[in-house]
Amino acid sequence: MGIKIKNKRKLILGMLTLAMFVVASFSFYNSPAFAEDSADDVKDSIDSIEKKLEKEQAAKAKLEAELAQIQNSVYSTQAQIDKTRALIKESEANISRMEEDVKQLGEKIDFQKEILKNLIQEVYMRKTEPILSMAIFKGDFSKVFGRVDSLLSMEEKILQIAQEVRETKEKVEAEQEKIAQAKEDHEKLLENKVVQQYALLADRAETQDDIEDKEAVIVKLREKLADLQSDLATLTGKSFDAKDIREAVEFASDHTDVPEGVLYGFLGAETHFNANTGQCTYDEVEDAAMKNYSKLLKISKNWQASIDKLEERRDIFEDIVDDLGYSKKKKVSCTPRCDLKISGKTWSCTNGGYIGQGGAMGVAQFMSDVWRYGYEADIRKITGHKTPDPWSLTDGVLAMALKLEKAGANSSKESVIKKASINYLGTFNQSYYNNIIYWSKNYKLIFD
Repeated sequence: MGIKIKNKRKLILGMLTLAMFVVASFSFYNSPAFAEDSADDVKDSIDSIEKKLEKEQAAKAKLEAELAQIQNSVYSTQAQIDKTRALIKESEANISRMEEDVKQLGEKIDFQKEILKNLIQEVYMRKTEPILSMAIFKGDFSKVFGRVDSLLSMEEKILQIAQEVRETKEKVEAEQEKIAQAKEDHEKLLENKVVQQYALLADRAETQDDIEDKEAVIVKLREKLADLQSDLATLTGKSFDAKDIREAVEFASDHTDVPEGVLYGFLGAETHFNANTGQCTYDEVEDAAMKNYSKLLKISKNWQASIDKLEERRDIFEDIVDDLGYSKKKKVSCTPRCDLKISGKTWSCTNGGYIGQGGAMGVAQFMSDVWRYGYEADIRKITGHKTPDPWSLTDGVLAMALKLEKAGANSSKESVIKKASINYLGTFNQSYYNNIIYWSKNYKLIFD
């Protein structure tokens, strides 16, 4: 009995120890320090996935360009094949015509030969009776010489006919040989083009398979990226409600000509549906931008305008967050990274980045001056909100819709979306455009 009680005590003590360990572990993993470390790890993973995604999208774009070139070659080769076949057909028709001409010429030659035979016989007969001719004409030499002239004329006629027969025969034979050679050349060309076409079609099929493989990889990377961004949103307290997003998109679409799918596409590409509206304070934005601007200013005073714009935007940003009751440390988009290299009067970003400045705010990622002077009044008029908020789903998505409406994004055609993406971003970026297209077609994934 004592042993059993002792064992029970050990069991209870063990369970209490385990429970304390679990509670302690849970508290540790949910502590601010761990959450911050986890968020940093997720950010690193997101950065890695985004780089892989960009690389795969670039590879896919390259394959698509190659496919377009192959397709153009296929079209060109097919046109050459069709043209060569037409030439062969024309040659065959010419050969048939020449064969008919040869047949008719043969009949003509036979006829001329018969005439020639008769003329030769007549000449022979006339040449064998010169004395008889003298007796017949009784010393009339004019008649005799007239007969001789006639004889000479006949000889000339004989020679002329013989020459015509020979020339006609040579001409027909040369033409036949020429056409036959052309037909042979066309047949060889056709054979080569057909072989080339088969190779091009094989390349096209292989390239299409490669593109499909890349697309599959891109889809998986996007899914992984979406999961990571969702994890980051949870860790940083920026999670979103799909219902709120749907309502904001429907509201914005109802008040503009922009289709819902297009709004979802841009919303996914810009902030992953409000999950990532910025990771930097304006101090960090300014420090990063000025690091490069100060260097560039030494090679061109034109960069002063960018510095002035940066300072102007900071002042407007501080006014906006002050009006909304937010901290001046409210997060905005970070300044693009550029590992600047300057050589004389030229410069480049060695990391493949670009010179720019962060500071884009909220859902629609608008710069402070664009928000205040370009859209605040229109948003206020539609929503009735006294102070429109860039970080509000309703205000932010509406601002996005208004900008896209101005850019002519009134349909889901890819050509329309491409033009709108250039207007929204300020330049064309294949990865950005691909993300818009993807989310415009697959936005229902966020509601699953």
